[in-house]
Amino acid sequence: MAFRDFFIAPAYRERYPGVGFGLTLISGCSNPANPPGFDQHKRKLLRKIRRRETLAEIAARIDTYEQFFHSFGFECPLPRHLKYTVQTGFPRYNLLVDAHIIAEMGAGILVAVTDFDRFDGVLRLDVAGPDESCQGMGGREFRTREGEIVLRDEKSIVCVLCQGADEKTRVTEDTRNVLFYSFAVPGIHHRFLKEGLALAAEAAAEFGGGSAHGVEIHGLAADEGDPDKIS
Repeated sequence: MAFRDFFIAPAYRERYPGVGFGLTLISGCSNPANPPGFDQHKRKLLRKIRRRETLAEIAARIDTYEQFFHSFGFECPLPRHLKYTVQTGFPRYNLLVDAHIIAEMGAGILVAVTDFDRFDGVLRLDVAGPDESCQGMGGREFRTREGEIVLRDEKSIVCVLCQGADEKTRVTEDTRNVLFYSFAVPGIHHRFLKEGLALAAEAAAEFGGGSAHGVEIHGLAADEGDPDKIS
């Protein structure tokens, strides 16, 4: 499915050439707390993550994100989440939140899970100016630093890569159309975005009864395929 309601701002292409961004939409899904068979599915994935070579590769990608976060003065949550997951297993919140954690830990990338119906119009991947603001989850106010990667809809910033997603698009038990999206940072190959988003889409479709519309990766350099989109 071509994701028609998305584009990349020139400022992003100029500052982060070839740094990808991925999306996958699952429509008509439910968001149960713990559907039958989901715990077994997570345990199977966890065994793969704990393999020595796989874990080392995931940790290396997470370290790349951590360095990017630190360059803007923020702590990256991924190292802490990986340590917890490896030691304790996947946490249990609800299907859609858990699916996004599976994507992050399974591929070593940063993923957001959102209620697609809560966005206002077209989405734009962009670079923030200094001291822009938006309301993050839980009512926190985010203040951007110049050059941060952000996602906007037609009304506001809906996610700041180094700070988090907004309250408006948060998934709830009533969410039926879910959009997972993933930011790369310099040094992260786009294939890991596709790998992680595929894990999230698979879980949401299989255990939530939704229809997955494929994974799209945008923002690639011309020598990596279509400069605007690959599926």
